Parts: sequence; C-alpha cells; structure tokens
Amino acid sequence: MNNAQTLFSMPGVGFIGMLIIGILAGYIAEKVTASDHGLLTNLLVGIAGSFVGGTLANVLKIEFYGWLGNLIVASLGAILVLWIWRSVRGHPA
Repeated sequence: MNNAQTLFSMPGVGFIGMLIIGILAGYIAEKVTASDHGLLTNLLVGIAGSFVGGTLANVLKIEFYGWLGNLIVASLGAILVLWIWRSVRGHPA
C-alpha cells in the first residue's frame, strides 16, 4: 500500500466508511466533552481524531482492525483533539 492510499483510508474500511466513522467519532467526542458542534465539525474532528488515535495506537503497538477498532481509536483520538483544543483556547474541559 502506498502512502497516498494510507493517508486517505483507514485499515479495513473504505472511503465512505472513513466518513461515517469520522462523523460518529466526532459525535461521540462531542458528547463526552460536552461540546456543541455541527455535522461538518464532527466529521473534521473525527478524521483528525482518527489520525491522532491511529498514530498513538501504532506508537504503543496497539493493533486495531475494521469498523469497531477504527471507531474506538478515532473516538479516543477525537476526544484528545477536543481536550487539547479546549486547553489551548482556555476553555474548561
């Protein structure tokens, strides 16, 4: 698999799956952090979270596969992204 395919996909799911997981992960992170975002922001936070969560999982040598694995990793990453964003912006977490 080349770098372009890796950058724009998640292991075990396609492009549409990535979008759905991104929206769900952003929504989960929104609810966990008591934030209030729209659909597009949830998608962006979820996709950013998938990259952050995926990178951390790889560094920690945690393997994840398929829809559920990607959703868990993306959700945890999205929660971390929102927590960092709120910390930098000065909003309470």
